[in-house]
Amino acid sequence: LLANLSLIDLGASSVASPKMIYDLYRKHKVICFGGCIAQIFFIHVVGGVEMVLLMAMAFDRYVAICKPLYYLTIMSQRVCILFTAAAWALGITHSLFQLALIVNLPFCGPNILDSFYCDLPRLLRLACTDTYRLQFIVIANNGVICVVSFFALLVGYIVILFTVWKHSSGGSPK
Repeated sequence: LLANLSLIDLGASSVASPKMIYDLYRKHKVICFGGCIAQIFFIHVVGGVEMVLLMAMAFDRYVAICKPLYYLTIMSQRVCILFTAAAWALGITHSLFQLALIVNLPFCGPNILDSFYCDLPRLLRLACTDTYRLQFIVIANNGVICVVSFFALLVGYIVILFTVWKHSSGGSPK
């Protein structure tokens, strides 16, 4: 799990950095439509995979602290591979869902953004049609993923804290 998290962190810093470094030496700093789509795809894959990996790592910590005698049974190599595969599958699915919303939109004029970094709201502003519903769906999709991940992590760490607190206060009196 840690190796995948390191790979994801490396990928997150590499999505926009090459374009940014290239643009430092150019006067006209723009990104084309294809480059924008590629950046959106990769940043959402990286973000989705990272969220799921962080939840898997929280589960790993929960098992290590709350059920230490069963750790090797529960967190077998098969389970770690399953967590990793699920993280990548969910990250790619999330990214493809985001791209499916915007790839068929009609765009007016030049499909060039005046930036080295591309994100969905900027791309939706280029569309020739009303994108209010799409913006709502994009925000709802990202919001649900973030909120569910946050609360899953929060509940996991609260359970760990209560377990540690119970074991530390449940010892013999001095």
